[in-house]
Amino acid sequence: MVPVAVLPAAAILMGIGYWIDPDGWGANSAIAALLIKSGAAIIDNMSVLFAIGVAYGMSKDKDGAAALTGFVGFLVVTTLCSPASYSMIMSVPVESVPAAFNKINNQFVGILVGVLSAELYNRYSGVELPKALSFFSGRRLVPILTSFLMIILAFILMYVWPVVYNGLVAFGESIKDLGSVGAGIYAFFNRLLIPVGLHHALNSVFWFDVAGINDIPNFLGGAKSIEAGLATVGITGRYQAGFFPIMMFGLPGAALAIYHCARPENKAKVAGIMIAGAFAAFFTGITEPLEFSFMFVAPVLYVIHALLTGISVYIAATMEWISGFGFSAGLVDMFLQTRNPLATHWYMLIVQGLVFFCIYYVIFRFMIRKFNLLTPGREESAGDETVDGYDENISDAHSDESEIQKEARQYIAAVGGSDNIVNIDACITRLRLGVKDSAVVNDSLAKRIGASGVIRLNKQNVQVIVGTRAELIAKAMTEVIAKGPVAASAPVSAPEKSQQAATTEKAKGNAVLSLIAPVSGEVYSLDQVPDEAFSSRIVGDGIAIKPTSSEVVAPAAGTIVKIFPTNHAFCLETANGVELIVHMGIDTVALNGEGCERLVEEGAEVEAGTPILKLDLSFLEANAKSMISPVIISNIDDFAGVEILAKGQVTAGETVIYNVLK
Repeated sequence: MVPVAVLPAAAILMGIGYWIDPDGWGANSAIAALLIKSGAAIIDNMSVLFAIGVAYGMSKDKDGAAALTGFVGFLVVTTLCSPASYSMIMSVPVESVPAAFNKINNQFVGILVGVLSAELYNRYSGVELPKALSFFSGRRLVPILTSFLMIILAFILMYVWPVVYNGLVAFGESIKDLGSVGAGIYAFFNRLLIPVGLHHALNSVFWFDVAGINDIPNFLGGAKSIEAGLATVGITGRYQAGFFPIMMFGLPGAALAIYHCARPENKAKVAGIMIAGAFAAFFTGITEPLEFSFMFVAPVLYVIHALLTGISVYIAATMEWISGFGFSAGLVDMFLQTRNPLATHWYMLIVQGLVFFCIYYVIFRFMIRKFNLLTPGREESAGDETVDGYDENISDAHSDESEIQKEARQYIAAVGGSDNIVNIDACITRLRLGVKDSAVVNDSLAKRIGASGVIRLNKQNVQVIVGTRAELIAKAMTEVIAKGPVAASAPVSAPEKSQQAATTEKAKGNAVLSLIAPVSGEVYSLDQVPDEAFSSRIVGDGIAIKPTSSEVVAPAAGTIVKIFPTNHAFCLETANGVELIVHMGIDTVALNGEGCERLVEEGAEVEAGTPILKLDLSFLEANAKSMISPVIISNIDDFAGVEILAKGQVTAGETVIYNVLK
């Protein structure tokens, strides 16, 4: 994001320049010429900016030596892989040099060089050489090592780059040849890749001339690109235009739906989050604060969002309602492009946007209410001033700190304290944190502070979605830690209503339902299930069984309301409203249905003991993460609890495992 962040500067400079002189591209105005040439200086050198910016952005301490390393690496690679050098090194005539090497100075190579340079910097910037060579120790050593590595990389690219380049061109051309449909397909995958950040790699194919499409630079060039034959009115910009209705109107419509669906006691908090996110999307085109607010808690909504984005881009491309952007599809970029000759019928994007505002609002509101999706504000309120033992007023003890430093201190506590933090970085909307143990991160506190969500990439890497202030918060976190250690918030404690607690505390209620074992095997407490959602009882309460038999039966009479497509789990609803989930194994969904066979269909009325699933136990035990299988009541809040009866071994269809109490 470091190199991408300079695009707004180019967009504003060139946009204002073409606004002043749309026909002469600066020939009729010295001010316009100054602005256009200044913006072009950025656009024409995007590849080297990627090399420098990625090396700097991925370095561990954001030192200028890392940026220098990226620049040195880029010069070595592009010089050695230039047509003249290739001809000399490979002993072939210049005219026989593959066409791919005319495009070696591109963003793809810049990113590759930047990543390798940053890795070298992070590994070797602290190396101490013998005293006689001490001048070249540490940061000074890295550009030297990079030079040698880039010689090797250049040699590899002489053989690999033509294949990579031709593959990118083929992919881009296959999409380009699909016309408007291809534009819609591109936009769909653009949104789907946002959670992992790989949409930038896809964008380089369609925006930055890696495959000859060159949508953004040509659009910034406007009339000049038309004159040079590099742009076509009604075509150039088709990979950008349809984003305007989504970012300026569609997502704000989704935000309004999320607000209206929030619980009454949470609406004030949700309003603040949604208004800020909607304004950012409308005005600047930065959508991550809104998207991350529902991306993980309601993934079905995010897939719908990706589909609607593809449809919007397809419609705009088909109708040739075109406008482009230098940064993102917000109001600022739309305004700057209104006098660009490549922007055709751009005002119709506003009409299209109003329609998509309504579509997003209706679909999101229907889906949230119909399927009870836990979008922001629909979770249960905490109801007090502390979260998992952390007092929000603790910042009063640091009255000398700015507000953002106090906020940063809370985030440090939420991710396990300063002792748990290894590295602090930020993207446009995310804190990217290296930690010793991601399991100690307190999600509920992070969300209470203001985060949209927490992503655990693995045990050592966590991303906290905080919105466009991420970089400021990251900097403040570094400043706070420099003052001294920060304690962790109290760990998230799972409910302690296990077998014993349920028996002693809940046994006072009357049993409304007795469940029999759905499968033969050994009984386990939910505390022993190797999955946080089950062991913490977020999903519901009950027990688990490690099966020894292959047949899974209904634990009670009722209706099979859901069988998962992979056949690894089913939901049953009884006549008195008890909702049961029988989930065979942990992470068995990843087996894509192998090892599980359904014996009935959804909607079937069954009796207790009716066979529902058949298992291939040998396959499942060899391939599943665990075969400990939860049998839980998902709507346990509607009842007094459960009374655990079974211990040790149970028999399918015979042993009563627990009572549901009222």
